[in-house]
Amino acid sequence: MVGMPTILVVDDEPNLVDLVSGYLKREGFELLVAGDGPSAVELARARQPDLIVLDVMLPGFDGVEACRQIRQFSDAYVIMLTARSEEIDKIVGLSVGADDYLTKPFSPRELVARIKARLRRPRSLGGAGDSPAPEQRFGELTLAEGRHEVTVRGEVVPLTAREFQLMATLAAHPGHVFTRSQLLERVWGDDYFDDHVVDVHVANLRKKLEDDPASPRYVETVRGVGYRWANWARQ
Repeated sequence: MVGMPTILVVDDEPNLVDLVSGYLKREGFELLVAGDGPSAVELARARQPDLIVLDVMLPGFDGVEACRQIRQFSDAYVIMLTARSEEIDKIVGLSVGADDYLTKPFSPRELVARIKARLRRPRSLGGAGDSPAPEQRFGELTLAEGRHEVTVRGEVVPLTAREFQLMATLAAHPGHVFTRSQLLERVWGDDYFDDHVVDVHVANLRKKLEDDPASPRYVETVRGVGYRWANWARQ
């Protein structure tokens, strides 16, 4: 079906892949399949799926590492699968950028329902009321929203769509402190509930923007409150 979202299913259990694939195909989704961590990352990079169903226990390297690598270049929704139910597994999965978590055994109908819920809303949401200039300069850093481009000292910084939206939201109001909940609502939308995802994306953003991520010049932490774009950068 032309125009339907593409789903990448990553699992090394053929019976489970066949079962899940059957349900997804009946819903009209375009389907991709990988059986190990390296193949999942390679396929995600090449085909840019809209959503990834990613098992934690995989050959090559596990789903947590696969998710971490995929998050460097993709904002596809990620629903992680695991045979384990400990809370630490969920925390680790979310810490590398997963959006949802499902413990095996699970109902394929529930998985399909969660996939549909994620895909009903566009991945990137702008902050309400934000009308930043087409191009903003902050010292050696330039943010050009019209081109969806960030450069530092003239070099393009490869940001994911989510990282770009987070940066644009903060940079639109230098010095203003956003709570994690406010950033979650503005950048991720109201179907996200774990504000730890904000911390993960801020950490990734600092790694890409800052010469020394441990001493950030742009995205500052306000302890006990949230984050702000450095007030010195107002221009």
